[in-house]
Amino acid sequence: MSKLLIASPKEWVEVVLANFDAFLLDHATCERKASATALSLVSHYPDRAELVRDMLLLAREELEHFHQTIWLVQAAGLVLGRDEKDLYIQGLRKKIRRGSEDYFLDRLLVSGIVEARGCERFGLVAEALDPGPLKAFYQDITRSESQHHMLFYRLAQNYFEANVVEKRQGELLECEAEVFRSLPVRPIVH
Repeated sequence: MSKLLIASPKEWVEVVLANFDAFLLDHATCERKASATALSLVSHYPDRAELVRDMLLLAREELEHFHQTIWLVQAAGLVLGRDEKDLYIQGLRKKIRRGSEDYFLDRLLVSGIVEARGCERFGLVAEALDPGPLKAFYQDITRSESQHHMLFYRLAQNYFEANVVEKRQGELLECEAEVFRSLPVRPIVH
């Protein structure tokens, strides 16, 4: 399971609440990209039945989250813009090793770490919001993200030996902390 080494700073929640529209737009984009990532794994590994089954379910769920965030975006009178480079994701992708099996393991573990960070941050947002439908939405999203990061970890353990998964997970969590520390505090998910 992904246990993040550093927590988001308190300041991050304040920045999100001060510019919630920007956060909401980024959240919608992240949900769309998460669905695409799941489908990409299906495309790259069609011979891995458990992965295909789980990623198809995940892609549908992430697409539903995208749909839900689009409703919120439109209700706020906002319009999605072009995708911006996600420095967090770019930083983590640089840590993915080449070579068929190393690449597969790292993709699973990095995807799980990204979901773990999303879970942490959505939970912070849910906690900070006033009671109401938006708070309930972010509480639900937090629960889903928790299941998603555990899904990627479980898949890694299914396809690789536990000691290999644990060792690489530890290395990638160190990398995540390094990437995370290097980024400015902005009203975005990652």
